[in-house]
Amino acid sequence: MASIFVTSETSKTIEPLVGKRMQPPFTINNQILKLVADISERLGKISVTHSQDIDLRLRRINQVRTIHGTLAIEGNELTEEQVTAILGGKRVLAPVKEVQEAKNAIAVYEQLTNWDPETESNLLGAHKCLMMGMIDSAGQYRNSGVGVMKDGQVIHMAPPADRTPMLMRDLFAWLKASDDHPLIKSCVFHYEFEFIHPFSDGNGRMGRLWQTLILSHWQPLFAVLPVENLIHQHQQEYYQAINQSTIETDSRTFIEFMLRMIKQALFELEQANTNNTPQVSHHVTPQVSLLLSHFYGEMSREQLQSACLLKDRKSFTARYLKPALEAGYIEMTDPSKPKSRSQRYRLTDLGDELKGGHK
Repeated sequence: MASIFVTSETSKTIEPLVGKRMQPPFTINNQILKLVADISERLGKISVTHSQDIDLRLRRINQVRTIHGTLAIEGNELTEEQVTAILGGKRVLAPVKEVQEAKNAIAVYEQLTNWDPETESNLLGAHKCLMMGMIDSAGQYRNSGVGVMKDGQVIHMAPPADRTPMLMRDLFAWLKASDDHPLIKSCVFHYEFEFIHPFSDGNGRMGRLWQTLILSHWQPLFAVLPVENLIHQHQQEYYQAINQSTIETDSRTFIEFMLRMIKQALFELEQANTNNTPQVSHHVTPQVSLLLSHFYGEMSREQLQSACLLKDRKSFTARYLKPALEAGYIEMTDPSKPKSRSQRYRLTDLGDELKGGHK
């Protein structure tokens, strides 16, 4: 895990501004505005062309990816196959704690439509469901200090426990009163929630859940969008965005990161649904579709990996680059030297045709 939670009552804390002036500190820049516009445009296209076509199979796959992703971020080592089995009521050979975490998460996400994102008691109820049997204080705010430790150093001390109820009331009051765009509101709430760290455990899972809930009340499509799975793939960036926003006392960096994840998740959802329709003659995974969409001329592996917002070279090669090469959608500029540092990749005629058909 990238972070370890420790208790402390005496360490000095930095309190969020939400409790002081009912306005979380965040800056809206041109990049954020562009991402909001891009996401809104893609949502509009999906709503017109695909919203009724997203079949039950794809919804179930995305539910598994969401649950697996949010658990994996916290160190749960269950595979997607094991989560699928648990979702189907089957027994799996795995640590009891990890199986219980999965069962609780499944129960929580299946109740998503029953909760009001602006109601604090619903948050407490969701936490109780998420952490039932895991901690004694499920559904209750923490009564001791908590911090985040990385590499042997405490990098964040949450506000004192006795301030938590007031800070959470203020945060919900802001959420209810704010007229900011739901995409931005959901990101700000997620960050401020992680800063306050209101529970003794389960804060990461709850923060991600509540952002999904806020967004799904605005646009129901978000209920089946596996953003948590993408956050898992970019886990280090996720923590870095939280830490940088804390350092700057401005959640702009975190907002940008989350909006990029949402945009990419929408792209993958659209491609996955398109590839399930009988009109498509070539089966292209969402990962390969994303790779093809970023091609402009001849590009290096590093350029393509960066364009796909991926940090893990091994994962990029196995899930994006290699399948595209094997399917004949892309080719090496110098196939005689596949491991050359100067190696570049370009679209084949088939790849160019597929890219044009998936715009």
